[in-house]
Amino acid sequence: MSNTLDTENAVRERYSAAAQQREAELCCPVDYDAQYLKIIPQEVIDRDYGCGDPSKWIQPGETVLDLGSGGGKICFIATQVVGPEGKVIGVDMNDTMLQLARQSQTEVAAKVGYDNVHFHKGKIQDMAIDRDRIDAYLAEHPVTNESGLQELESMLQSMRKETPMIADNSIDVVVSNCVLNLVDASEKEQLFQEIFRVLKPGGRAVISDIVSDESVPQHLQNDPELWSGCISGAFQETEFLRAFERAGFYGCEMPVLQEKPWQTVEGIEFRSATVITYKGKEGPCDDYNEAVIYRGPFTKVHDDSGNVFRRGERTAVCRNTFTLMTRAPYAENFIPVPPHQIVQDAHAKPMTCDGHERSPKVTKGMSYDLTIVGDDCCGTSDCC
Repeated sequence: MSNTLDTENAVRERYSAAAQQREAELCCPVDYDAQYLKIIPQEVIDRDYGCGDPSKWIQPGETVLDLGSGGGKICFIATQVVGPEGKVIGVDMNDTMLQLARQSQTEVAAKVGYDNVHFHKGKIQDMAIDRDRIDAYLAEHPVTNESGLQELESMLQSMRKETPMIADNSIDVVVSNCVLNLVDASEKEQLFQEIFRVLKPGGRAVISDIVSDESVPQHLQNDPELWSGCISGAFQETEFLRAFERAGFYGCEMPVLQEKPWQTVEGIEFRSATVITYKGKEGPCDDYNEAVIYRGPFTKVHDDSGNVFRRGERTAVCRNTFTLMTRAPYAENFIPVPPHQIVQDAHAKPMTCDGHERSPKVTKGMSYDLTIVGDDCCGTSDCC
């Protein structure tokens, strides 16, 4: 069902007011790392409305994109984590919040000794369009007739193709803190596709948001106070993960799910969750004589592509699956078994990762017949 509510206007009005005077009802208690808060202006901290801390999963040197950056708190934390070699981009549609973030940027940069943050005005469900550029264009070329409208539409089309605000495959990690739920239901699928588009292959999304244990009925979705208050636009827990899967992500995990509900409305519980998910499972299925061993503890597991891995068994995998299973979030659960003799690209053949066992003779090579006497000890402090 579609909303009768103008969600965009409801969110804009409430957060414009919240940028000027703190609104406690928009907050969900979050324990941020205090060392990163010292340099952030108190006004930014007071006007922060979040439900989690996705910055915990940012690494030095990365390019970070914060969706719905608001007053800039997560961006200012991220700039300290990524360091001068990294880059931080904030995207928000609220002019009042952007003004707060931009006026605080100089103070933060002076304290950390570098400035690697840039704030864009834009919709997070349409990150090709730079709304600052649109505002500047309209100031000089007001649209008063059909001809002017056509020129504006031509500019938008050119921007999408040639100079998108956030380019394809340009971001290491996308973060967001209690914002995705504010996007209208009709545009949420597009939102996840946009996150996928801007991430580099191998990149990840770390999203903190409000989820519900049951689906939210339509009459609650049509309530402007509940929608702008991060309630009625919340994702149902399972649907939140499935939305990432439909967009092409893999390895979805939920490291944080608030134990007690933040709010309960008509028996529906709303709580904070953080999801981490990855881009990059696309690719050919070619055989390089590689295998992986699932460590356990389960008898067997299935990955997002339906591949089956049995505990302790050398499972034949293609190069693409081998690469995925030897990096986050799977690396700790699998033992890589590369071939003794490297298979050249020209000799790799198409295969199907169907979960069949790979003989050690394949990974060692059929002509492998060495006899090797080991050391006196078996790699421990005690001898065998």
